[in-house]
Amino acid sequence: MDETEFWELVDGSREVAGGDPEDQADALVDKLLGLGPDDVVDFARHFEARYNRAYAWDLWAAAALLLDGASDDAFDSFRCWLIGQGRHVFEGALHDPDQLAGLLDDFDEEVDGDAEDLGYAADEAYEQLTGAEMPDLGLPPAPPEPLGTYVDFEDDAALAERFPRLWERFRE
Repeated sequence: MDETEFWELVDGSREVAGGDPEDQADALVDKLLGLGPDDVVDFARHFEARYNRAYAWDLWAAAALLLDGASDDAFDSFRCWLIGQGRHVFEGALHDPDQLAGLLDDFDEEVDGDAEDLGYAADEAYEQLTGAEMPDLGLPPAPPEPLGTYVDFEDDAALAERFPRLWERFRE
């Protein structure tokens, strides 16, 4: 599976779900069940690699701004949700998290930003297809600390300075 096929599966599941993260996870499992086990493992590799790339302080701070706070678990779920938004939003956010102000149509912190189940879709599909657990993906381990420079999530002035567009759109 190449990167384009990976993003087509993500986009297709989001479209079927109408943007609902829980429904998207179910739709993604359904789509993955139409593939062979090796393709599901490839999908999981693509997902995990992107999940690890998104482990960055500035993205975590942007998530905290959008969600009005973000614990470790909330940030994990946010990274899954961000992947679920598709390649354009994901890559834009990684390049500059403040771009999320223009990349997101709407953001409801009660629904958006939390898609933990997307992170388990490949595991669930693989287990249904094979009756076994997902094998080791052979990827390097996740970084021990987020990438980049720490941003204080509790400092409104620092958040407003670092993310002026996000601050203006979602906090003012």
